[in-house]
Amino acid sequence: MLGKLFGRSGDRQAGNPQVLAPRRGKHGVSTLRALGDPRVLALVEAADAGDWTAVKAALAPFDLGREQAVLGQLAVVDGVEEWIVRAAEEDKEHRATALLISGARHVHWGWEARTSARAVDVSREQWQTFYERLRTAEEHLLEAAELRPDWITPWRHLLTSARGMSVDDSVKEARLDAGLRRDPLNPDIHLEWVSQLQPRWGGEPGQALEFARKAFAAAPDGHRLGCVVAMAYVEEWVESDDNNCLQHPRIRTELREAAERSILHHAYERRLGWHGDYNMFAMALSLAGSSKASNVFRELDGVFTEWPWTFMADPQKAYARFRKAF
Repeated sequence: MLGKLFGRSGDRQAGNPQVLAPRRGKHGVSTLRALGDPRVLALVEAADAGDWTAVKAALAPFDLGREQAVLGQLAVVDGVEEWIVRAAEEDKEHRATALLISGARHVHWGWEARTSARAVDVSREQWQTFYERLRTAEEHLLEAAELRPDWITPWRHLLTSARGMSVDDSVKEARLDAGLRRDPLNPDIHLEWVSQLQPRWGGEPGQALEFARKAFAAAPDGHRLGCVVAMAYVEEWVESDDNNCLQHPRIRTELREAAERSILHHAYERRLGWHGDYNMFAMALSLAGSSKASNVFRELDGVFTEWPWTFMADPQKAYARFRKAF
């Protein structure tokens, strides 16, 4: 089980003798807690308790300015917004860290207010709350980026807030460039831009896939950027009225080759969050009807991550159905 949760013996997490056993839920699907790492669980529990001192101590093993998977765990903790701003005001030494957490939390909190409903079904009050929270997020993330110009994660969340606030394309592109200057092969920045290029956000059909292909072509074997290709196809499925739009030999071949050159390649390193990479490919390969999905599901051993299955009406049920099919 250690290998399933933390990857190969040479990875950073493999040296930790403890693991968090996934909780088996409905449909036989496992829910992974805190990325499967007790250190992340300690961080989440400290945040949930509103204990800033404990949060700082628990952050010691991580680089929050680069580890989006860890920051993402904090962004979804209810109630963080109630105390993190005060921490930023009172703790000048760690102000940048507090602002980064606050910004990421306010982006997620903003989308909670908007919900996943179609724009025409979102009420005026919801839109107002959405924009208020995103404005706070933008203010805090921009200051965090100014205080720590080496950080990448503020730019990832600034791309999300920019999409929600419909800022000028020039601003979005400047933020993309800022993120890529700091790490030209950063998957999280690329994944955000794949979302931005979707027609529902003003992009043109095929733009996202072209962007994803070009990015992955420049990456070495075993790199996470293969996930960008997988998500570009998942997004094409979301945009299409045809549920079988990915059921083409050409698409199956491209996704299989992308999986073999990224997550299934011997050079791929299973860092914190690797389950998310595998789930992206599991969904894309399943929608394409590729038998390679069985390899991915086998490695996951039933571990499910909400993203990107939230595009399905019943995410866990869909995961279980595809897993059984392959």
